[in-house]
Amino acid sequence: MRPPDAGSAHARDAGSRRARRERSARLPQRPWTAVRNPYPPLEILSADQLDAIHAASLRILEELGIEVLSAEARRRLRAAGADVDEASGLVRLDRHCVAAALASAPPEFTLTPRNPAHRVRIGGDALVFGLVAGPPNVHDRERGRRPGNYRDFCDLIRLAQHFNVIHVIGNQVCAPIDLPANTRHLDAYQANLLYSDRAYHCSAIGAARALDGIRMMAIARGIGLEEIARSPGVMTIISVNSPRRLDEAMADGLIAMAEHGQPVVITPFTLMGAMTPVSLAAALAQQNAEALFGVVLAQTVRPGTPVMYGAFTSNVDLRSGAPAFGTPENAKANVACGQLARRYRLPYRTSNASASNAPDAQGAYESQMSLWGALLGGGNLVYHAAGWQEGGLTASFEKLVLDVEMLQMLVEFLQPIVVDEAELGLDAIARVAPGGHFFGDPHTLARYEHAFHRPLVSDWQGFEAWSAAGAPDAAQRATAVWKRALGEYEQPAMDPAVREALDDYVARRREAIGDGEP
Repeated sequence: MRPPDAGSAHARDAGSRRARRERSARLPQRPWTAVRNPYPPLEILSADQLDAIHAASLRILEELGIEVLSAEARRRLRAAGADVDEASGLVRLDRHCVAAALASAPPEFTLTPRNPAHRVRIGGDALVFGLVAGPPNVHDRERGRRPGNYRDFCDLIRLAQHFNVIHVIGNQVCAPIDLPANTRHLDAYQANLLYSDRAYHCSAIGAARALDGIRMMAIARGIGLEEIARSPGVMTIISVNSPRRLDEAMADGLIAMAEHGQPVVITPFTLMGAMTPVSLAAALAQQNAEALFGVVLAQTVRPGTPVMYGAFTSNVDLRSGAPAFGTPENAKANVACGQLARRYRLPYRTSNASASNAPDAQGAYESQMSLWGALLGGGNLVYHAAGWQEGGLTASFEKLVLDVEMLQMLVEFLQPIVVDEAELGLDAIARVAPGGHFFGDPHTLARYEHAFHRPLVSDWQGFEAWSAAGAPDAAQRATAVWKRALGEYEQPAMDPAVREALDDYVARRREAIGDGEP
């Protein structure tokens, strides 16, 4: 007969072995962690060049102005001292107004979702990766390219929740066009909250959509609007319609977010040759002026509102007019815009983008150019970090997995090199004779489990074994990974009372909206 505690000890050991086997059978990924970039950013512009771009931006704001289509935004800017021409809608800002706005904008902020363990800091050396956002289409290798729909939307959110390297949810990972256009944002927010516990981006197409996103996150956290204003839980992208136009919906969405203390990411969409002149210097000056204008509007609404300096500067193919991403010019712009953001002490948003129509080598090398530009530029938020395909027209299941592979490799690259007596391994070097090997040495065995990065997609077996397995390429292997990830996915728990409150809010808002606009 065993001693009284032997059975329980045996059961614990068996359970521990079983748990280890289950963990090893799951897809390899890093645990959820705050990512930081410990390396100094690349300074691609000289101090004189930076000053020249800043001065050109101020001239654009003072002499040319930005067209603002929102009467409410023009009213607020006029009250703050801006020169507003109601006939043309042009608003001109002097440099003192810009300087005052920059002085009140915080250098960093924290986003707290419904699970506080998944809060993220944005600014400084923090690096946050966001899910692809906004495509009207979705694609995977088995079902092909198709219009965005709610089922795929939810599966993509599940994948974002499953992969720890994705920190925030973007604004509609794909457009669920099988749902009514005027209320689908409610379904999207609800899916974000049910199937993930990450912070998410609100739609800022008008004030109502933004307010719904704020209120639903507040409900999920069990707090009121006053508290969420002090402790933000959502943010939004404010796209400037380059050249030099801020439309009514974006301006009103910005105002609603700022009134409630939620971060706004001011992002001009500047494609050289189409929305800016073809020269990179001109593109940087114009997008800088447009970004600064958004910062001023946000600080005019509520001084101290968290704002991010967003950049999305790339180029077009001048022979066809098609947008191009992941180009050398795009990568240089990512680095240069980081310098501008640091000049203004603002957190910096950049992107992972590619123009490839498939999850192929082009998609990989263009994304690598984008990601290295973001990393070297000191980016704090990499938007569209996983899943962007076809120049943003498609959310791809395979591309999401391939991007996660690249993101995990980047995070491993950012881990500091440890140099101490144990890591130098002089004892191991002494134990192994010249011409020997270290496979069985205690130094190797002690580090066997976690010595090196474990890939999610890469296949390191020899040619013969790979051929015998059907010679699958990376895209084929990515298909197997996303299907397996959905099988491993675990829905985060939610208090039934919170779920009921969210359902009630969505039902009331759906009825209030009816057939009209939100």
